[in-house]
Amino acid sequence: MTEENLTPEGEPQETAAPSPEGQDQSEAPEPPAASEPADTAAEQAEATPEADELAVTRMELEERTLDLQRLQAEFLNYKRRVDRDRELLRENATYAALTPIIDVLDTIDRAREHEPLEGGFKAVAEQLERVVAGLGLVKFGEPGDAFDPTIHEALSHIGTDAEVEVTTCKVVAKAGYKIGDRVVRAAQVLVVDPA
Repeated sequence: MTEENLTPEGEPQETAAPSPEGQDQSEAPEPPAASEPADTAAEQAEATPEADELAVTRMELEERTLDLQRLQAEFLNYKRRVDRDRELLRENATYAALTPIIDVLDTIDRAREHEPLEGGFKAVAEQLERVVAGLGLVKFGEPGDAFDPTIHEALSHIGTDAEVEVTTCKVVAKAGYKIGDRVVRAAQVLVVDPA
């Protein structure tokens, strides 16, 4: 035995059995990893331009999708705004057309106070009232209503009344009219206070 085959304590060292090809196992080169073929680098070099082009195309697609979504949102907002403006124009036109007719309705009310309407005048008055009601003009203001300064115009206080608990409309000089929540004309009333 040579000194190379001895351990530091002087005992003989076991030698590795030679490989079938006659090489020592410790000297044998490691085989390439099975999961990564030897030509992977070459494939990556060839696939890189295609992968870059695919990534650029995907980014462009995302940008176009975001642009389209933004345009759709802008269009919906525009459509809502146009619909709201159209409704407001319709309400304003109705308001402008019906405001002068209120004087005619007042004249009809005064005629009814004197005597019941008859004949053709009654038919015309009822038709006019139906038409303006169909357009949204609503009459309000009755004796006994609680006074509300947002819809009533107090012409005068006519004293106190023991029968009421709040300031109340005792006499309605002219009825009020509304279109929806919008007051066209406040009801003109004479009010009494609680005693």
